[in-house]
Amino acid sequence: MSSVSKNSSLAAARSAKADEFYTQLGDIERELRHYKKHFQGKTVYLNCDDPRVSNFFHYFSYNFETLGLKKLIAACYKSQEVEMFSAGSTEQAIYLVYEGDKNGSGMPELEEIGVNHFEGDGDFRSAESIELLKEADIVVTNPPFSLFREYVAQLMEYDKKFVIVGPTNAITYKELFPLFKENRIWLGNGFQAGNAYFATAHSADDYAKGVYDQQSGLVKFRNVGWFTNLDIAKRHEELILWKKYDPEQYLRYDNYDAIEVSRIKDIPMDWDEAMGVPITFMDSYNPEQFEILGITDRDNNSGLKTKEYSRAEVPNAGDLNRRGALLVDGKLKSTFARLLIRKKQP
Repeated sequence: MSSVSKNSSLAAARSAKADEFYTQLGDIERELRHYKKHFQGKTVYLNCDDPRVSNFFHYFSYNFETLGLKKLIAACYKSQEVEMFSAGSTEQAIYLVYEGDKNGSGMPELEEIGVNHFEGDGDFRSAESIELLKEADIVVTNPPFSLFREYVAQLMEYDKKFVIVGPTNAITYKELFPLFKENRIWLGNGFQAGNAYFATAHSADDYAKGVYDQQSGLVKFRNVGWFTNLDIAKRHEELILWKKYDPEQYLRYDNYDAIEVSRIKDIPMDWDEAMGVPITFMDSYNPEQFEILGITDRDNNSGLKTKEYSRAEVPNAGDLNRRGALLVDGKLKSTFARLLIRKKQP
């Protein structure tokens, strides 16, 4: 291997390590208790999970009969640089199949779990993994965040139900936002107090993001959530509105017929037109109560039609026009993305 090729492989390994986090069993239990009715008689595929260290596999295998599952499949990606990964890494990609308690012990036993070897590397995009995906009814996992766009695209292509962990700013991705707008994907119940803690086999120097706690050995993220297309009770909870519209308090945008609402709790109860709200609104979004009109984003991929400015009117007009940015008194109201929403009539 040439030095360039070797360095490239090491860089890829380090990049993979930045995506290598293990979801805590408590977080899995808290979220998936809201989906129990969906698992009855279904095949669940954990296609980004080494079952030897995966709490997802632990949860589904030990609750197989309680959930009424038909089959559980868990796939493990082959490590290209074994020494760069956790002690659980393997030189050969494998997948396990569990079809329930056979010996009456009431728990999964090694002899009841079928161990199978992939010919390839076990990547979720591989032909072998896709064949298992086709067999599955529901996919549940914590996929690599760096591949989140591609991962969700595959789930949509094969029309799969899913409950997955991902970065909350994925709402703004040009590939994903239309799915939220069309109610084809939404946020789950979320992590406790908005904080996600992941286990990692590496030290704080092995990744660039997150906050590593030396005492617990866990990495804390605040910008992580659950994404799903399974119906849950939270999706039908009505956001309670109590404030009344005041033109002095709610400023209008210069270049879009809407008002600025900087905090979700300040959405006025008596305003029926368009509003710009933070993307955190998606955590309270009920499609029976609101509709999503668009989003401001870096390249204006949502098609949000704001008034266009000339350079004479606004110095950085080109950038603002391109981003579909929302202005108040000629100034950018927020550097963060804004969702444009409107209440549905009762």
